[in-house]
Formats: sequence, C-alpha cells, structure tokens
Amino acid sequence: MSSEQDSSPKPEKRGLFSRWRRKNKAVEPAQPAVVASQNAPPAQQSDLPQEPLKTPELSEPLVRAKVEAAAVEVTEVVTQANTPVEPEAVAEVPAKVSVPVATPVQNAPVAVSQIQPVSPAEQPAVEKIEAQPLGSMPGELPIKPEGDKAENKKRPNRFSRALSRTSAGLGAFFLGRKEISDELLEELETLLLMADVGVDVTTDIIGELTARVKRGELNDSDTLKAELHRVLLDIVSPCEQALDVSGKQPFVLLVVGVNGVGKTTTIGKLAQRFQREGRSVMLAAGDTFRAAAVEQLQVWGERNDVAVVAQHTGADSASVIYDAIESAKAKNIDVLIADTAGRLHTKSNLMEELEKVKRVMAKLDEAAPHEVLLVLDAGTGQNALNQMHEFNQAVGITGLALTKLDGTAKGGVAFALSRRFKVPLRYVGLGEGVDDLQVFRAEDYVKAVLSDVD
Repeated sequence: MSSEQDSSPKPEKRGLFSRWRRKNKAVEPAQPAVVASQNAPPAQQSDLPQEPLKTPELSEPLVRAKVEAAAVEVTEVVTQANTPVEPEAVAEVPAKVSVPVATPVQNAPVAVSQIQPVSPAEQPAVEKIEAQPLGSMPGELPIKPEGDKAENKKRPNRFSRALSRTSAGLGAFFLGRKEISDELLEELETLLLMADVGVDVTTDIIGELTARVKRGELNDSDTLKAELHRVLLDIVSPCEQALDVSGKQPFVLLVVGVNGVGKTTTIGKLAQRFQREGRSVMLAAGDTFRAAAVEQLQVWGERNDVAVVAQHTGADSASVIYDAIESAKAKNIDVLIADTAGRLHTKSNLMEELEKVKRVMAKLDEAAPHEVLLVLDAGTGQNALNQMHEFNQAVGITGLALTKLDGTAKGGVAFALSRRFKVPLRYVGLGEGVDDLQVFRAEDYVKAVLSDVD
C-alpha cells in the first residue's frame, strides 16, 4: 500500500467544502446533503485544492453516482456518531478531480475525519428510571389502596373525642403489650385509680382480672383488654336509662348541684333538645341568689324562643317555681325546667332550703318534681360521690348529668357513681356546643375510655 494511503486525511478539508458550499448556496438550487464516502481513495482526495475554490467547474452526475454507492455505509457512520445531517446544497466537485465509479475501492480509510464511531465507553449513559407506584409521581393524585392494603384508621366518635384525656392512659396502656405479669396488673391498677374509677371499684376489677389470669383464661394483653371492657360495661349498663318526659303535663324537672358545675347551661341545652322532639318548654329562674343568674337564663330563653318565669334577684326561690308551675298548667306546657341556686353540699341550711322548694312544688302536684337531676362536674373526681350522697339525702336524686368530660382525665368517676348509687346516668356533657349534651350510652362510653385513637 502506498504512503499516500497510509497518511491520514487532513481535518480541514471538510471545512473548505463547507465554506465553499455556504458561499455558493445562494446561487445553486437546494439539493440533499452529501457526505463523503469512506470508500473514496485517500490518494484521489489528497488532490483536493488547499485554498478556497472561486470558479469551480461542476460535475453533478458523477457526484450523484458516488453518493448512491456509499449511502449505506455513510448512514451507519452518521448513526453511531449521533451527528445530525442538515440539508445543504449538493457538494460541487471541480473538473480537475476524477472520481472512478466503476472500480470499487475496498478497505479504504474514511476520508471524513470528523465522523468517528463512538465507543461504548464514551457513549452517554442512559438514565435509568425506576418504576414508581401509582400516585407517587409529581402531579399525580394519590390513589388509595383497596382491600387489605387500605389503611384502616379508627375514626373517633363524639364520645372518644371528649374522653381522649381519660383514654390517653387506659387506652394507650395496652398498645404493644403481649404478656400478662404482676407488674402489668399493678400498672393497670394505678391507671384506674388515676382515672377516678375509685378505690373500691378498682380493687374489685383487679381482683376479678387476677382470678381469671390464674385460671389461664387470659393469656395476653388483647384478652385482658377485652375482659376489662366487659367488666366496665357490666358496671354502667344498668344506669343507661334515658329520661322519659311523657305521661305528665307539665313534666317538672328540678335541676340541682353545687356552684359552677354548669346547671344553667345544661338547662338551656335540655330546652333545645326537648324542642327538637316537638315538645313545648318553659323555664323557671329559681336561682335568685347568684348575681345575673336570672339574666343568664333569660338569654337562653330568648335563644330557644322559650318563656321564662322570673322575679327579681333575692326573691324566694320556692315562690318563683310555684308561679312557674301554675303558669305551665294554664298554658298546657309539656316540660317545665326549674333552676335552683348552687349550694355546697356541706351547708346544711342551704340544703334545707332546697327541701322547702320540693315541698312547695308538691302542693300543686303531689308527684312533682317528676325528675330531680343532679349536675356533677366530672373534674371534681371522687368529690362527686360526696355531692351525690348529700343531695340524695336532701331531695332524692333520680338522675345524673355528668358534665365537662372533655376537659378532664377523670372520666372513670362514672363507674364509681354507677357501682355505688346505681342512679340512672341520663346525660353526659361532651363539649361546649349545644349538641354536645348527649344521652348516656354505656357501650360508647366504655369504648371511648379504652380507645387507643389519637
């Protein structure tokens, strides 16, 4: 092989043709782009002029024949080098260059040095995109899994939200526990006492659970929690008795309790509840001792469009309630709710005044009051038992309303009251809203106390 064939082509040749084509592009018609064939002999291409051609003679038929012979090989080179081919005018070759068409040249080096195959190592790495689950890519809406893959979160009901502070101890106690030991039972006993279940009731509960553990009936924390649920439900279920105001007209409801437990607020919520049931309601402002108590009850009356019987501050409470009963009978009112002044259960003279109110009511109706509702603040804890004892002796309590359960962790006092007095628990206050005074439901209450919902 000659030295001319061994010599590598000069890279500036393509630049000369490009400049010449750009210069003559405006004169010649547009033609498909032509890439120099790699089969062209280097000796022939070495005769190309080294300076720009000014007035070359065109030989278009010969160029076209050469392009058709090398089209396949040039296409492969261009594809590997990822070099885009732009449409340009047909390269014009001077008349001095003779291009043999009939004699193919084999194994000739590539004349165009700019087009080189790219090795695999030099090729740009293709970024791999991992498969992403549906709904995880940006801009996609989250897709909820179906079936067992769905995240089943417990939605707390109104009882669970109100008793969340109480359940923060008892409900969370069983999370992650499996084995039952003496230490576990002692810790459970402490939590029951902190929730104001009471010493006597707590002792009975722990004794029953311990006996079942020794008999092998309780094996892990799940069975222990289920048994505790059953025991607590047995305690409060007998006290789940809704208030029935039918059969008497007017049905006289006397509300009593110590200062600050929420008697007047409870009366306003009860009035709205009875109205939604389609009953006519009248209020008696029997709390003539506390300042602005009459005005507060009148505001509730205006809010619910209910008549309020009231006198000036300092008037006899018994006389106010007496007038209210007469007015309710004359107007065929379904329910009369009588408010009374808050009094400490330790003050005997105030408790005697409450007995007087009851005697005066009996003059107009021997069965009145048909319901004596004691309002207790759940936050007072075991002191609620003393209040229940004293008021029960004075006027005979027939129903309970346990308020402010959403603001205390002592919701267990309901179990102590139910076990000791067995008085119907009519209503529970689960918040400040009008609809937050709910009828007591034993099953919902126990579930809320033992709930593990955040």
